[in-house]
Amino acid sequence: QVQLVESGGGSVQAGDSLSLSCAASGLTFSSYAMGWFRQVAGKEREFVAQISWTGEITTYADSAKGRFTISRDNAKNTASLQMNSLKPEDTAVYYCAASPWEVGDTGTVNYDYWGQGTQVTVSS
Repeated sequence: QVQLVESGGGSVQAGDSLSLSCAASGLTFSSYAMGWFRQVAGKEREFVAQISWTGEITTYADSAKGRFTISRDNAKNTASLQMNSLKPEDTAVYYCAASPWEVGDTGTVNYDYWGQGTQVTVSS
């Protein structure tokens, strides 16, 4: 019954910005940490960012720090990923994920629920 639906992907040029959104249903949203991952065909899925239940703590991959911002709106059951200064190496399918575990000051939590993904393509 849990469903996560990503939107906002598309094709942009290097240096441009893009905002992704994740709509969640079938869960008590404020009791789930939310995360964003990305994956290139034939390669392993990569962690991008995560945010705690009420947004107090965020974690970013080194590749995302300073460029990407994760946020959530518990009143609307949505999570977002604002991506600035995009690079060709950011090209991937981006997935929204949810975890019943709370995010701490360090490390990442285990994610059990996943969206279908949205394609982001960044050209040189």
